[in-house]
Amino acid sequence: MTRFLTRRQFGTLVSASAATLAMPGILRAENTGRLLIIGGGFGGASAARFARINYPDVSVTLVEPQTSFVTCPYGNLILGGKRALSDITHSYDGLRARGVDVIHDRAQEIDADGHRVTLASGDVLDYDKLILSPGIGLRWNAIEGYDEAASEVFPHAWWGGDGSQISLLRAQLEALPEGGVVGLAIPDNPFRCPPGPYERISMIAHHLKQANPTAKILAFDAKEGFAKQGLFENAWAELYGDMIEWIPASGDGRIMRVDPGNKLFISEFGEEHSVDMGNVIPPQYAASIARDAGLANDSGWVPVDPRTFEAEAASDIHVIGDANIGTPMPKSGYIANSTAKTAVTAALAEMSGRPAWDDPVYFNTCYSHAGEDYGISVAATFRLSEDGIAATPDSGGVSLQGDLSEMARTRRLEARYADAWYDSITDDMFS
Repeated sequence: MTRFLTRRQFGTLVSASAATLAMPGILRAENTGRLLIIGGGFGGASAARFARINYPDVSVTLVEPQTSFVTCPYGNLILGGKRALSDITHSYDGLRARGVDVIHDRAQEIDADGHRVTLASGDVLDYDKLILSPGIGLRWNAIEGYDEAASEVFPHAWWGGDGSQISLLRAQLEALPEGGVVGLAIPDNPFRCPPGPYERISMIAHHLKQANPTAKILAFDAKEGFAKQGLFENAWAELYGDMIEWIPASGDGRIMRVDPGNKLFISEFGEEHSVDMGNVIPPQYAASIARDAGLANDSGWVPVDPRTFEAEAASDIHVIGDANIGTPMPKSGYIANSTAKTAVTAALAEMSGRPAWDDPVYFNTCYSHAGEDYGISVAATFRLSEDGIAATPDSGGVSLQGDLSEMARTRRLEARYADAWYDSITDDMFS
């Protein structure tokens, strides 16, 4: 049975989050040293701000190649015409104002034994503790024919970067011929933002419903199911009729090859599907800096201590965000933000010779927009278990299904909650 996250439950989560954020207050005294953070996204920016506020005597340096940060969350709303690129682009000036030393360069090499990082510029940074939040890498050619050049024809738009990929996808959507076919290739787990492809389908459909109502969306999925599936499918049926066709792996939904020149998706059983525009979200692994440093295992992701997020392969390097193995926690912006604070607390406690926090709690709330004033969500908390990390029973839930008139009000509220969540978490990241 699915349940709606009530105001009381949401208040409990917020209160628990506040308690977690207050936790490092007992660890502040006499903390000095050098904290280096690589990656300025949901994990890294959250870690930098949190460390600067709670550990004022620690030197905090953030290395990030982009001069501003374009969020993946809410990028899909650009496709639906509900946001502009400027709305999801954030400055690092607030972190600088708090005293974070922000360096716009690319981390090239990690010397774990020597506790130093070499940048693309040739500069070398020493550290006592390293918070590594590098995000994902795309497995080019894991789908035959899908390399970096192919992404200029079939955009992935699966990281923010400079915003060019999501802008390209939006331009292709606007140029779609009347009655055209949009194809999406969706990977198997694990990947960044499990509900993201399905929100993307929704926002593409939202645009097409107004601008090109005879168009068709073919969503080829390498899985048999997906996050918030019932909620999304109900929304699609209610809002978009038969515009969307979702094709699971068992229905030949696994795309094995693409031909960008002829705009073809070729499925596992050899079926060729002609599309007018395509969005290929390829399989993923941890970003190259983590893999090149020998931190990742054969899966391509980084095993970590679930209490501290210290990499199993190297001491004093705490890997947060999408790059680590945190199952069953999803690779989400909220998890990156939540675990960043635990990792900083643990790292700086160890640096001062104190034990890490005994019973950390990790939070996730994930909102998705499925249409105009139509939001859905899922929430959960996670704690340590004998096997690593486990979801806390009855810690949250998904949006309720029920009476249509009541649900319309609920969906409007969820859309507003989603907007408030986005504003809140980006404020928390960037001051």
